[in-house]
Order: sequence, then C-alpha cells, then structure tokens
Amino acid sequence: MIRFFLCSILVVVGLGNVQAQKKSELIDQNQELKYKLDSISRIVSTAQHNEKLGLQRADELQVQVTELQDANATLMKNLNSFAALSSQNSENINKTLATLERKEKQLKGITDAVASNDSTAVVILTNTKQVLGENAKVGVSDGSVIISEKLDFFFTDGVGVNPSSESRGWIENVAKVANANPKSIITVASLSITGEMDIAIQQATAIASILIKDFGVNGERIMAVGADGGLRESLQIKLQPDYKGFYDMAKGDVKN
Repeated sequence: MIRFFLCSILVVVGLGNVQAQKKSELIDQNQELKYKLDSISRIVSTAQHNEKLGLQRADELQVQVTELQDANATLMKNLNSFAALSSQNSENINKTLATLERKEKQLKGITDAVASNDSTAVVILTNTKQVLGENAKVGVSDGSVIISEKLDFFFTDGVGVNPSSESRGWIENVAKVANANPKSIITVASLSITGEMDIAIQQATAIASILIKDFGVNGERIMAVGADGGLRESLQIKLQPDYKGFYDMAKGDVKN
C-alpha cells in the first residue's frame, strides 16, 4: 500500500515536472516566436518604408525623364530650325555671290565698252588726220570726233543749199572716214549765225545726201540738223560711238 502510494506520488511529481517543463518550453517558444514576429514586423516595416521611398524616387525620376524628353524635343526643334536657317543663309550667300559675280561681269562689260568707245574715238581721230591731212579742222569732244569747215566752203556766201563742186573732195574724204568706222553715228550739222534754221537744215541735208548717195555711207547712221552757231557759222560732221547701243546694253545688264 505504502509502495503504491509512493509510486502515485512519484507519478504525480513526474507529471508535474513534465508539465512544468512543457510550460517552460512553450513560454520559450512563444518568446522566440514573438522575437521572430517582431523581427518580421520590422523587416516588413522597413520594406514598406523602402517601397514608399522607391515609389517616391520613381516619381521623381519620371518627372526628370519627362523634363529631359521635353528639353530634348525643344533642342531637336531648335536644331532643325538652325539647320533650316543655316541652309537658307547658305542659299542666300550663294545667290549673293552669284549676283556679285554677274554684276562684276556686267561692270567689266561696261568698262570694256567705255574703253572701246574711247579707243574708237582715237582711231577715228587718227584716221581723219590721215585722210584729211594734219591741218584738218578736227577735234574730240565728249568722246565724239568733230570735223568742221567754214560754211562758205560748201555754199556760196554760206546761204545756198547746193554744195559747191570744190567741196566734193572734202565730203568724199569724210565718207572714207565714216565707212572705215561703220559702227559710228554721224551727225551733219549746219551752224547758222542768221537764225534761218530752215536753210541750215537744208544745207545739212544736202551734205548728208551726198554722203549717202554718192559715197555709200549707210543712211541709217546719218542725222542732219540745223543749229544756231552763235557768232560763228560752219559745217560740222560729228562721228560718235553708238551710245544708244551702249546705253541699251548697260540698261539690259542692270535689269539682269
């Protein structure tokens, strides 16, 4: 009996010890789980915080990306505008250079024409002196060669309208000069001191007619005029370069 009682006590004590041990273990496990839970909670909190920071940073980066895209678009637009402007400027420069080159050629043409006219006057003057003689009354004025002789050499007392036979040799020599310079324009002028312009024009026309009909000067080159000679009457034959042709050429060059 006593043995049974002792055995029961031992069983009860053993059970108590086992229960105490299990409780202690459960408490330890619970504490461990609590530590783990706290650790996991901190990890989750940190992850959530990092996620929030990441999202905020992502938003900031997206804003920067958008700004960079806008800046790049503006830059490309400016570059395209600059390229177009540069191309336009290059085209304008090329046009200006072409215009300058064309004007330079035109200026050279005009200069050459002026020089040619001056040379023509010298040639006509030299030719006139060779044909009419060194004592011929000939001079140069405004690029024109003027051959002159007293009016009464051609017309009796300077008032007739029929040239004398003695003057035909002189007229023929003038025709030789005119025909030797076919590009010159010829003006036959009778300078009167009486103011009788009708007679002066008839005299100039008579001389021009002989030049054309008898000595083969092209009539399209000749113009006959009567003019007031002031205190001196004479017959003048003026040979001048084709200024109209020169003017038309220069005018055409300027238009172009």
